Amino acid sequence: MRQSNPLTLHVPEPTGRPGCQTDFSYLRLNPAGSVRKPPIDVAFGDTADLANTLIRVLDDDGNAVGPWAADAESDTELLRFGLRTMMKTRIFDARMVIAQRQKKMSFYMTSLGEEAIGTAHALALRPGDMNFPTYRQQSLLMANQVSLVDMICQLLSNERDPMKGRQLPVMYSVRQAGFFTISGNLATQFVQAVGWAMASAIKGDTKIASAWIGDGATAESDFNTALTFANVYKAPVILNVVNNQWAISSYQGIAGGESVTFAARGVGSGIASLRVDGNDFLAVYAASKWAAERARGNLGPTLIEWVTYRAGPHSTSDDPSKYRPADDWSHFPLGDPIARLRRHLTRRGLWSDDEHTALEASLEAEIIAAQKEAETYGTLANGRVPSAASMFEDVYKEMPEHLRRQRQELGV
Repeated sequence: MRQSNPLTLHVPEPTGRPGCQTDFSYLRLNPAGSVRKPPIDVAFGDTADLANTLIRVLDDDGNAVGPWAADAESDTELLRFGLRTMMKTRIFDARMVIAQRQKKMSFYMTSLGEEAIGTAHALALRPGDMNFPTYRQQSLLMANQVSLVDMICQLLSNERDPMKGRQLPVMYSVRQAGFFTISGNLATQFVQAVGWAMASAIKGDTKIASAWIGDGATAESDFNTALTFANVYKAPVILNVVNNQWAISSYQGIAGGESVTFAARGVGSGIASLRVDGNDFLAVYAASKWAAERARGNLGPTLIEWVTYRAGPHSTSDDPSKYRPADDWSHFPLGDPIARLRRHLTRRGLWSDDEHTALEASLEAEIIAAQKEAETYGTLANGRVPSAASMFEDVYKEMPEHLRRQRQELGV
């Protein structure tokens, strides 16, 4: 019997490390406007090419081109609101990082570089639809104009915290804005969203769900379970995979994104799938609207891989310069979503440098005012937290006797 060669194991490695500029050729980009737009009743197998290319609308000069361009380009107010919301999200993130460094809150996670995805997606949904987000979709809340004071009180875990101190900062819950309670156990929100969507269909409702997951969490079993149920029952749900290239500190290839796109997994599970430039506001809106119409038309789920880049740290506890080049984002070929939409609007005479500067100052003042108001209810630094009595609340419909006695013993 002939001796075979020793077996080897392949371990994915990023194409850039500290001190070595990243080679982003692995992204397999294509020119803006070059990808077809199918009818919403397309068969899942006929989206295989869309799961392996990249839907883009804005070219390098800021022009909107191709078959996906019409959805948002004609609605100038939507585009202007989108740019304003992205700017607001970024300024809010920056202010909250400062507050965390001042020990006013324990923890924070920014969405730097990813603002277009949540903003444009929210604008493609309707009131009553439900998002099941992760911890980096605060732009969904911004697009729905949720109270900044309420958001900041949750971050500060103070006496007006809507969550009564029961969630980590950034883990919001705003049902009335279509924002389901964030789950700290990653990937669980995917199966939750599919179940919610199935319930909507069982009731004969018209509301759809939108599930969110990061590239790293697609390696969890809940991801595949969600795809199976969504496909089998044709659940009215959008399955969003935000591929920002990095989990906490592991490259997206570790989760299986090195040789096969995450969108291709949807096709393999019998689900129509798209791969979209997540830093292109117009492309995000068009793809989200297409998927929402498909779900609402009882045509089943859509999986969308949003290709983007986590420009900042994973959280305030992370130092990304330890595992990737410090200037990586400046070389990312899909650019900055805010700069790209600003360029597009400026070319069309719908935006100006003076307006941009004035809006930045106005948003900064709005966020500072909201932060000052929220801090009057306490911060982590001054100890004004929800009453100890709140630990007994919202657990049982009727408080049992043993908890009544414990509460009395505490004197709260």
